[in-house]
Amino acid sequence: MNKTNIKTIFILVALLLLSSACSVLGPNYKKPPEQKLPQNWDTNLTKSDKNIQEWWKLFNDDTLNTLVEKMYEQSFDLRSAGLRILQARTVLGISQGLTYPQLQTLSGSLAGVQSGGKSFASLGVNFDMGWEMDVWGKYARGIESSEATLYASVASYNDILITLIAEVARNYINYQTAQERIIFAKRNIKIQKRVTTMTEVQFNAGNVSELDMQQSRTQLYATKSLLPSLEFAKIKLRNALAVLLGVLPQDVETILLHDKTQEIPTLNLASDFKINADLVRRRPDLQVAELQAKAQNARIGSAQAELYPHFSLFGSIGFNTNNAGSGWVSAGDSIGISAGPSFSWNIFAYDRIKNQVRIQDAKFQESLNNYNKKVLQAVSEVSNALDGYRLTKEQLGLNEQSIKATTRAYKLSVTQYENGLVTYQRLLSTVENLTKTEDAYAQIKGNIAIQAIALYKALGGGWKLHDNSIYIHEKDTKDLKNRGVDWGEYLKEKNEQ
Repeated sequence: MNKTNIKTIFILVALLLLSSACSVLGPNYKKPPEQKLPQNWDTNLTKSDKNIQEWWKLFNDDTLNTLVEKMYEQSFDLRSAGLRILQARTVLGISQGLTYPQLQTLSGSLAGVQSGGKSFASLGVNFDMGWEMDVWGKYARGIESSEATLYASVASYNDILITLIAEVARNYINYQTAQERIIFAKRNIKIQKRVTTMTEVQFNAGNVSELDMQQSRTQLYATKSLLPSLEFAKIKLRNALAVLLGVLPQDVETILLHDKTQEIPTLNLASDFKINADLVRRRPDLQVAELQAKAQNARIGSAQAELYPHFSLFGSIGFNTNNAGSGWVSAGDSIGISAGPSFSWNIFAYDRIKNQVRIQDAKFQESLNNYNKKVLQAVSEVSNALDGYRLTKEQLGLNEQSIKATTRAYKLSVTQYENGLVTYQRLLSTVENLTKTEDAYAQIKGNIAIQAIALYKALGGGWKLHDNSIYIHEKDTKDLKNRGVDWGEYLKEKNEQ
């Protein structure tokens, strides 16, 4: 290779290097326009309100606080979400690595050759390198897409954390609701036993028929039959909490047994409770949807790059020799070097490539529609939870009045029945109404708490719990290291979004 050829190659290489950062194809991402939210929502409330960040503490229930804390420490769902962040980081590392020479291969061979009655050895060592220049920004768009996907995995972690906290609280409230229903049922069983005893006395005295006595017993056994189903409901809720916490059921049982009150926790919202529109827009699931759109937008540019020529630099240095002669050929005569630029162009595949671009563009538009739908779903969830809380609380007030009236009616009917002023059917009806009304009271009380949980979940409350912590669980980090895989700095990084 003469000096003129070498000079020409270096000029071409320089031009390629200069042009490699000239063009980044595809549209640059633009944040979707903000969806309109209800006008009565407040945009001036602070986004750092601790009542939003740690809303479950508003129930003032130590058992609930412990359950949430244990879930955060041990949940397998959360651990898996952290590992998905780690996977996204490694994908980003692969995308970043593509900006360096994509081909770097060292190969060698040593062979024995038998030819024409002669035998000799052949030795070869070669190093090949190839580097496709990112002239059209294909790899730059790949990095952009991988970064957005990484941030989406972080937002997904936050979204999963919000869901898990809400699920722990919901299952705990349902557990306590079942417990309170059991308390009411047992109390009504005592009342019904008293009524049954009264009826048996009246029957033995010949004052009432056997039908009255059997109806009394029927109602008593019907109320008793509620207890096994409620106990089974408690068992299922306890087991559901165990799965959420990543522990065995008996471990959850130990936590639940510390609660001596056995009452449904309450959370009272102010009558003028304001919705922070900025909080809703900051919901992690909306961030996931937007970041997925951003990642998809970058893929348009990557697809468009395939329409244009691919420019590369290649180089190869090899040493090949044999001892067929009197000895090994000298090293200087056995070294071969080749280097220079190259290009490739899919000139007859334009329709196929253009259709790939169109697919990516359509997917991006779909992701924007998905984001806008998520915003509307968030509005719906907040509105449903707030109105549900208000109306269920109104229902509870009416139910309390009903309990007072039913209790008074029961007491009157007992007195009048003993004096022979009313029939047994009248007494039976008041006892049945009292049982149903008190059971409904416990369920409505639990529903109020459930609606409050749904509201704070809809507002995206709770994900700040993990601030300044590491996403990868300590146990998973230890297992990853113990398998002997070189993770470099990945397991040492702090979580930053």
